[in-house]
Amino acid sequence: MGQDVENREFSREDRTLYRAKVRRCLDVFARMLTECDFSVSEPLIGLEIEFNLVDAEGDPAMTSAETLAAIADEDFQNELGLYNVEINVPPHSMRGDGLARLEDVVRADLDAAEARAAEIGSHLVMVGILPTVRQEHFRREVISANPRYHLLSDQIIAARGEDIEIVIDGVERLATTADTIIPEAACTSTQLHLQVEPEHFAATWNAAQAIAGVQIAVGANSPFLLGRRLWHETRIPLFEQATDTRSEELKVQGVRPRVFFGERWITSVFDLFEENVRYFPALLPIVDDEDPVAELAAGRPPSLPELRLHNGTVYRWNRPIYDLVDGRPHLRVENRLLPAGPSVVDTLANAALFYGLVTTLARSDRPVWTQLPFEAASENFYRAAQGGIETEVFWPDVGEVPVRDLLLRHLLPLAAQGLDELGADASVRDRLLGVIEQRCVTGRNGATWQTAEFERRGGVGDRDGAMRAMVRRYRELMHSGDPVHAWPHS
Repeated sequence: MGQDVENREFSREDRTLYRAKVRRCLDVFARMLTECDFSVSEPLIGLEIEFNLVDAEGDPAMTSAETLAAIADEDFQNELGLYNVEINVPPHSMRGDGLARLEDVVRADLDAAEARAAEIGSHLVMVGILPTVRQEHFRREVISANPRYHLLSDQIIAARGEDIEIVIDGVERLATTADTIIPEAACTSTQLHLQVEPEHFAATWNAAQAIAGVQIAVGANSPFLLGRRLWHETRIPLFEQATDTRSEELKVQGVRPRVFFGERWITSVFDLFEENVRYFPALLPIVDDEDPVAELAAGRPPSLPELRLHNGTVYRWNRPIYDLVDGRPHLRVENRLLPAGPSVVDTLANAALFYGLVTTLARSDRPVWTQLPFEAASENFYRAAQGGIETEVFWPDVGEVPVRDLLLRHLLPLAAQGLDELGADASVRDRLLGVIEQRCVTGRNGATWQTAEFERRGGVGDRDGAMRAMVRRYRELMHSGDPVHAWPHS
């Protein structure tokens, strides 16, 4: 949701000044790509995971402030909803046992946080959409106290000019409305970061877009919303609709949504920032005192606060990130499409698949995006979000193929090759990619486990009871540490 901001009203002058400043930042960013040192001696990876908070019955617990106070760890932060918290894991290297060490850090942090949260009656659950979220949790009062969330919600509703409509056709149909962006709080995700040099950014981003459908199919973990069984990864349409600033008329006119898959392959990271400035009006037109031209002339890389803030309100599924770390500029690809969970080892397996695949595909002599129409990549993504692990996707030289077969026969070996190039230990590589392999062999991921468990616990005969019982069992198995393909059914 971006950086902290104070609640305030925006004038026409604010918007005019902001537009000029953000374009000035864009011009400076273009210069920086050729004049500044963005070099990466060793690419670092980062991880953010959003959690739901539940009570002993499995219902959402509106206790984020109390839970964060109990956890008392600066790596944990609040999120949009009162039943959400997030952990930001410090950057790690992938060399050697880096992914295993990252797994250990996440596991230890989660165990410690769960123990402290339990003391006040809350529990942490990693799941794409908490199945026990109900219509009553789509009220303004459920938004966290942080002013930035209320301000952003008000700006999106003002831009839209009407209430937000959520309409999702899946196995069942859901149609509801909200007068804030609080439905977005139901979407809890895993965000993977990869540091990239400018000359490699376009290839890395294109590769990430190409595999988005495969990622979402094998990692789906969000089959329920408001008691309805919808898509395998219902977060995708929910997030798109919950933050949509467009009225129906603007949709018909072809105005782009702020949750944006994209519409073309790119040749430079600049393409994405330029599109964001050109296509999307400001939601938070806050002007900083920094003069980016003067900073650059003085030999100091500017922080470009307006450009970064604006970029943070355009929710690409693979988002470009510009940042300063210890006074040095760097670029990252932020992969935002995966749900949270089901377990820590599943999360790191998803990460290993992503980092390995994009590394191999980005360095290929015959890039996949030169053979895969962008429209096909987009169709793969939405088809996989709806159909999950049994989806068929289009892949160059293969044609229409089930995702499970595509991974087992073609993509897992490429991911292993990429992890080798990144210096990962073979034992770590094989263990984590083995989790993906077993999901494909068994046909079980988070979404299929939830669906089967729901039906075993009474299904449509007692929706609320089955959902609560399923969440309690999910929480128990999530904290056991086993990957989801090995989870038993009650």
